[in-house]
Amino acid sequence: MKKSEAEKRIKELRELINYHNKQYYVYDNPVISDAEYDKLMRELEELERKFPELVTPDSPTQRVGGEPLPYFTQVVHRVPMMSLSNAFDEGELRDFHRRVTEVVGNDVEYVVELKIDGLAVSITYENGIYKTAATRGDGEVGEDVTQNVKTIKSVPLKLDFPPDKSPAILEVRGEVYLPKEDFRKLNEEREEQGLPLFANPRNAAAGSLRQLDPKVTAKRPLAVFIYGLGYAEGIEFETHYEALQFFKRIGLRVNPHIVLFDKFDDVVDYCLSWNEKRHELPYEIDGMVIKVNSLEQQRLLGSTAKSPRWAIAYKFPAEQKTTVIKDIIVRVGRTGVLTPTAVLEPVRIAGSTVSKATLHNEDYIREKDIKIGDTVIVHKAGDVIPEVVGVVKEKRTGKERDFEMPRRCPECGSEAVRLPGEAAYRCTNSTGCPAQIRRSIEHFASRDAMDIRGLGPAIVSLLISQGLIKDAADLYYLKREDLVTLERMGEKSAANLLSAIEESKKRPLDRVIYALGIPFVGSRTASLLADAFGSMEELEKATYEDLIKVPEIGDKIAESILAFFRQEQTKALISRLKAAGVNMEAKKKEEGPKPLEGLTFVLTGALEKYTRQQATELIEKLGGKVTGSVSKKTDYVVVGKDPGSKYEKALKLGIKILNEAEFEKLLEKGEV
Repeated sequence: MKKSEAEKRIKELRELINYHNKQYYVYDNPVISDAEYDKLMRELEELERKFPELVTPDSPTQRVGGEPLPYFTQVVHRVPMMSLSNAFDEGELRDFHRRVTEVVGNDVEYVVELKIDGLAVSITYENGIYKTAATRGDGEVGEDVTQNVKTIKSVPLKLDFPPDKSPAILEVRGEVYLPKEDFRKLNEEREEQGLPLFANPRNAAAGSLRQLDPKVTAKRPLAVFIYGLGYAEGIEFETHYEALQFFKRIGLRVNPHIVLFDKFDDVVDYCLSWNEKRHELPYEIDGMVIKVNSLEQQRLLGSTAKSPRWAIAYKFPAEQKTTVIKDIIVRVGRTGVLTPTAVLEPVRIAGSTVSKATLHNEDYIREKDIKIGDTVIVHKAGDVIPEVVGVVKEKRTGKERDFEMPRRCPECGSEAVRLPGEAAYRCTNSTGCPAQIRRSIEHFASRDAMDIRGLGPAIVSLLISQGLIKDAADLYYLKREDLVTLERMGEKSAANLLSAIEESKKRPLDRVIYALGIPFVGSRTASLLADAFGSMEELEKATYEDLIKVPEIGDKIAESILAFFRQEQTKALISRLKAAGVNMEAKKKEEGPKPLEGLTFVLTGALEKYTRQQATELIEKLGGKVTGSVSKKTDYVVVGKDPGSKYEKALKLGIKILNEAEFEKLLEKGEV
């Protein structure tokens, strides 16, 4: 394909992908399938690889940020990001209205919004292109999280300005949050791995956004709602509501439950109506925000040192209830982690009846001094996960009993050990523990792994109880006659399940690696391993040194992979999966000429046409190797703008130095 043709197609693909991103992430209205979307993205990635000079910062392929940051730099906000004062009941809401009308009169409109429980950010666009993002910080100075916010798919990289309104600078304020279901899944994964849990979705969102490595942030399904204007050049608004409507028009994601009122009684009714309705939302809110609509009236009202006088947050009453711990049982997860769980006197919290609550681990129980028989305060972390937050010690009678973490697995009786540096106890019987077997097979069949439709927890338990399966490989040896006589299994159900199992044999290598359930290996790490090693056989043979060369894989993950593949049961499982015809090879990438084979490069300074990552990928694609330091073994040092000490060292050692033009020539012809 000629460069001019590629440029035209790249433009078409970007417009299409941006349109579909907006439909899916901003309007919640997908119009194509995931497979069709992935096909468009793959085509764009391939064209940009072939023509790296056509890559632009606003391309949909540039969402995952660059290299990990050593620390966050500080950003001074153009306009302070002030916090809101709070109202906790109807009386305090009406006091706010009285104070407003005393200054601006009775002709006041209010905009009422849901108070999303997340992390406030300020996002700046220059000429419609995403430029920077910062946290609130202390209101005056925040942290630069540009690369991390860029990974959030509901944040457009390019705005669709109408011809008559095209501000040179548009700074908007919004709230980054983690949906409830994604919060639940994230904590489940962390609990399975014995990692500390996030207390609520807000903490999870904040922790995700403040990762020094943007690739970690990219793995978390964060979302954003834009709720206000920070600063603009080249456009003016008369009201807050007008600004929000404009934001929606240009592709920013604005919450659909924002309402404009001209009577304060209606404002109060609307706020109170969300006390119960909030539990139906897929994200957490902790109140409502009421703002004076007129920007002129906002200016007249002004601010205190900390808060605007034209806005207030109505905070919902805390959803905490007291109940009694009847017992503490221990559950065993897929990786053998033992998790203590409180069995409660049933109590209704946040829209549902709660009869169990996680107690996380032994340290948590000791820290809160929880005993069996205690009266406790319970809430739902993020309106999702029931959790014991404290003990009402005044109600103790003396009949309460201490809980002791079992030193043997409650499912199989094997020894349970607590490894150094971990909070969790683990069952040591990874091959024979019924709970681990059951959950590992459920994980193997899950959507992100082998995606075996119809193989849910109930069917897995049934197959295990009937002695038909003992591990995931047994699934591929099931026969029709094994299934049709089972309860809940007729001819059609059996045929559908066998068909789904057969179809799963074609899953790509990264899904197979993830399905194995290697501790600390999530779907992203599995993808990196598949790309790096190309086959299950090569991954099995990998050494510690081989593994830590793979981006994002550190000591802990490498050791976990090595320990997993050393186990005899792992070798037997993989052998049987291979024999059954499960795919064990990564799809081969097209091999081109390797003119740079055997050559070692070092990059220093900023290149005009390439990011550091793009230059590295181009060199590696042509067979070369990129290292981080200059030595006598270095063949070329590629120098961009403002080179560092590597340039000086290359001069001293007499290493061949290439400017950007010479580097391009080398890429094109294989010689300078």
